[in-house]
Amino acid sequence: VSDLGHHAGYYRLPNTHDARMFYFFFESRGKKEDPVVIWLTGGPGCSSELAVFYENGPFAIANNMSLVWNKFGWDKISNIIFVDQPTGTGFSYSSDDRDTRHDEAGVSNDLYDFLQVFFKKHPEFVKNDFFITGESYAGHYIPAFASRVHQGNKKNEGTHINLKGFAIGNGLTDPAIQYKAYTDYALDMNLIQKADYDRINKFIPPCEFAIKLCGTDGKASCMAAYMVCNTIFNSIMKLVGTKNYYDVRKECEGKLCYDFSNLEKFFGDKAVRQAIGVGDIEFVSCSTSVYQAMLTDWMRNLEVGIPALLEDGINVLIYAGEYDLICNWLV
Repeated sequence: VSDLGHHAGYYRLPNTHDARMFYFFFESRGKKEDPVVIWLTGGPGCSSELAVFYENGPFAIANNMSLVWNKFGWDKISNIIFVDQPTGTGFSYSSDDRDTRHDEAGVSNDLYDFLQVFFKKHPEFVKNDFFITGESYAGHYIPAFASRVHQGNKKNEGTHINLKGFAIGNGLTDPAIQYKAYTDYALDMNLIQKADYDRINKFIPPCEFAIKLCGTDGKASCMAAYMVCNTIFNSIMKLVGTKNYYDVRKECEGKLCYDFSNLEKFFGDKAVRQAIGVGDIEFVSCSTSVYQAMLTDWMRNLEVGIPALLEDGINVLIYAGEYDLICNWLV
């Protein structure tokens, strides 16, 4: 645990009123010249510690609260940063409500400022290749963040970041296309019947119209689009019951469909909290307040910024697991 503390900390973000962003940084188990990778968990509002201990981080938490090596950890071939963002996610916090983010401009500016501080603290990694990665709602975060880094480089803002590419796993990027795919996916996977398919598809035209309004009119219409379009997904979920919408082969286990109780216990330990320097800050696996603050961002199309990045030589990888309903692979 004490060693874990060497890889964790807070950066106070410039250009905010009082925001502190919490992160883990694990140097590569390979060589120092390996790429620097930043991982962004989705939600919006879910902590990247979920990835550290349950997905692609170096460790898993055993039932006796000890840490065991993850043989599939991405730190085997990269120097990897896991950051809690937007502010209010995980251990990241601010005492000022003005630091609450509602759109990708605010989110990506904070992440860019975070990187500037990070590379000032770790100049030995500044020339390494840099990649932005994440999943689910990070399909919004990643294109906006990649564009922000690329524009910062082109304008010679601060430290040059050696951005080489980004990767989105089962991401929500273009809702106008992806929401239409829900019924096709559900029918293909035998989650609903043809009669259900025809009935629920009647919500698609109003959804498409609402998304168009969101793209031109702004916040109120974007909230309306979220409400209208999610009728499609919610109608499917009423039929599939307790299915895990991240993996339709499984049943949901509680609020988040997975059991993260070991993580809650681990971060409840005083020695752990002292080691990673979080004091009395409450850990929330997935923040309801951050989720709600970002609802006006949900139906925005973030695909539009990707072609310009590709044209400038930034590589992109889009990958998807076939059993995820909520961010499915059909499109």
